[in-house]
Order: sequence, then C-alpha cells, then structure tokens
Amino acid sequence: MIQPVIMAGGIGSRLWPLSRELYPKQFLALVTENTMIQDTALRLEGVESLKCPLVICNEEHRFLVAEQMRQISCELDSIILEPAGRNTAPAIALAALRAVEQGDDPVLLVLAADHMISDVKEFQTVVTSAIPNAVDGKMVTFGIVADQPETGYGYIQQGKELKSGAFEVAAFKEKPAVELAQKYLAEGRYLWNSGMFMFKASVYLKELEKFEPEIFAKISKAYESKVQDNDFLRVGEQDFLACPSNSIDYAVMEKTSSAVVVPMDAGWSDVGSWSSLWNVSDKDSSGNVIRGDVLPLDSDGNLIIADKRQICTLGVSDLVIVETNTSVLVANKMLVENVKEIVNQLKAKGRQEVELHRQVCRPWGKYDSIDAGERFQVKHITVKPGGKLSVQKHFHRAEHWIVVSGTAKVLNGEHEIILTENQSTYIPIGEVHALENPGKIPLELIEVQSGSYLGEDDIIRYEDRYGRS
Repeated sequence: MIQPVIMAGGIGSRLWPLSRELYPKQFLALVTENTMIQDTALRLEGVESLKCPLVICNEEHRFLVAEQMRQISCELDSIILEPAGRNTAPAIALAALRAVEQGDDPVLLVLAADHMISDVKEFQTVVTSAIPNAVDGKMVTFGIVADQPETGYGYIQQGKELKSGAFEVAAFKEKPAVELAQKYLAEGRYLWNSGMFMFKASVYLKELEKFEPEIFAKISKAYESKVQDNDFLRVGEQDFLACPSNSIDYAVMEKTSSAVVVPMDAGWSDVGSWSSLWNVSDKDSSGNVIRGDVLPLDSDGNLIIADKRQICTLGVSDLVIVETNTSVLVANKMLVENVKEIVNQLKAKGRQEVELHRQVCRPWGKYDSIDAGERFQVKHITVKPGGKLSVQKHFHRAEHWIVVSGTAKVLNGEHEIILTENQSTYIPIGEVHALENPGKIPLELIEVQSGSYLGEDDIIRYEDRYGRS
C-alpha cells in the first residue's frame, strides 16, 4: 500500500500579501480554481493501492486543512499537528511512526502541499514507476527535468541507471550561481530537487536513527505522548520542541547509500515567488497575467491581481501589482525574490498584515473586519450551516448582532432566541452568549463591537464543539 503524506507547514512569505502566516499559499487558489493543497490531494486520484492521505500541518492551520479537504470530499487518514516548525526530517518521522503503528509498513509518498503540476497523468505514471524501487528498500527522490538554468533550486546529479527508470544519486548540489546552472543544464545529468520522496516507513526511520539519532529519539518520544482529538493528532509538545530542526535532505538523503532519483517531466513548479507564478499562468496578448477587476492600458509583462478594488495601469512593464483589502504590493518582477525582506521588516514593526488577512477563517465559517476605530469594530460574519461559535463571554466589549440573511440561533444570557433577516440582538459586556446556524444556507450577520479593548484574546470559552480552549 502507498501512504500519501502531504506536508502543509510552510508560510510562503515570498507571496505576500496574498500568502500570510495564518493563511499561507497552500490554502490559496493561485493556479487553478482549487487551492494548492486541494490540487495536491486531487492529483493522487488514479494512483493504484493508495491509502487515505495523511496531512502534517501546524496548530493554527488545522481547521483550514480539515475544511478544504471536506470541500473536495477527500477522506484523510489523520491530520498530525506540529507544535512548532522543525523542518521536514522530524515531520516525516511523525508520518512514518504513524504508518508503522497502524500495523503495516507502507511505502510513504511524501509531497509538498504547495507545488503545481500541470501534467497530472505523467506525474501519476512516474510515481507508479518508482514504487518497485521503494519496495526494494531504496529511498527515492523525484528530480525535475530542468528546462532552464534555474538558480533558485538545488540540483541532483544522476549516477548509474537502475531499474524502472531510476538512477543512483551521484551527488546533491546546492543552489548554483547562474554560470554553474548553465553548465548543469548543458550536461543534461542534473535534475532540480523537487522535495518529493518515496520510501518505506521503516526504511526512513532506520536511516534517520542511524544518521540523526537525536531527532529520532526526540520525535519517537513526542509521538509516544500523542493525543487524538477528533481528526487531529497532537504529539508531545515538550519533546517535539526539544527536537533539532533539520531537512530530510541534510539529515538523511545526502548521507544514505540507498538514495535513488527518478526523473519527472510533468510541468512542475514550486510557485515560490510572484515571478514563478507569472511564468506558469496564462497571459493576455501583451504578456500580462490578470486576476480580478483590472484595466491594463499600454502595459505589458505584468502580473496584476485585484482582490477587492479595481486596478488600472498605464504604460508600465514587468511589474507585480497585488492588491488585498489591507495591503498593496508594487514590485519590479525581477526583484520579487526580495519580498521576504518586506515581510521581515513588517514583522519587526509588529504589523498584523504579516499574519492576518482582513478576512479570517474559523472552523464555523469566517469573518471580515469591515471597519475599526478607537472604541469600535465592525465585522461581517458568515456561519456555515451547522456551524456554531463557542459559548463565551467578553470582559471589555459589548456586541450588537444584525442578521443579514439566514437564520441565527442565539444564546443571550439565560435566553435562547431565533433571529431572521433584519432582526437583531444586543450582548452586554460580561454576558454569556453563543451563535449557531441551524439552517441549510449560510448565516450572514453584521457584528458591531464597542468597548475599551477589542482584541481577539478577550474571550472566555465555556463550551466549544471544535476543541478550542
């Protein structure tokens, strides 16, 4: 059996302002109508002998993963939650321990949640061809057939050819300068390192214990302390945080004698920057990539994304313009690798735009902060059918709810009431309250908060169906 493992722990800072820490690029629809993690799961359909995917993500993204997989009817084996980022070697170890514990020793197919692959059929063919090598105890990495001298990827040098189209790994190479990348391309024996892998769970654990015994010991101990919480698997926080951070490449793949590489030519991209998104996207006759309400006049070679407002350009070339409801990025397309520096400076200033969009997803639905002032805040709240906010109270703010559409079941102190369109209720400071959508359509309402402190941490939860403390 093949156990897919989808790694969903990145934050995609080079795609700011669309990608943010609490809503990173793997949960965005950047290339197709589906989000990137949805496309990652969907492209597995057609590979034989697959178990349900296992997803590894951090605590903050758990409900995003669950909801987006529900939207595409993808049943998951489990969602393993990392207390903090410790890179790929420890994360994959958690997946391997989970697989072995279930009583078999499946072949793990490790995939990143934020890659694009345009030729899904070829992807499936190459993955299937690699299975015999993994079953034989080889540690397979998938190398992308290079079509340009790319300096943003590591490379894998092909060695002796083996069965099923695989090659021994002669060497792993760091990201090269452009002259060396051109040499690699001309020689034709160098592949881009994709970050996708295939191996038996027991083989990975054995090699990890051999080369990185401290990682193996800490992760094993953290896994022993696991707690199942509905769809989520939480591991021991103290032991996990004590685990060294390392990638699978440095920890295992560059040290093992069992590494093999299988070439893949399936239209792969890691969509790691705005320029790479421009490269893989459809363009108009002037070479512009356009999303949203955009009017480009005498403009060419641009990537322009309008999220909430209209964007008009006149006589500009090779720009990246990305508009969201809180931030606007304007950058030279050749310099977008440095967007991460903008994020770093915003983070140093404590700006919330690094973490949050104005629209925030919750397990029960979402809210959009429409306006805010010194002692007030206005939100547009959407509660999905069957969704319920926690039973809670606030010490510093009162709330006024006005139903726009749908039906609201409201707990307000000792009273439970039903509100429909154009009806409202007032929640005084310190009153225990809850909001639920008992209907079949989304509930939409406007919430007006007023008080001396309006932070999201002013909340005491008494009951929550989603396991939040």
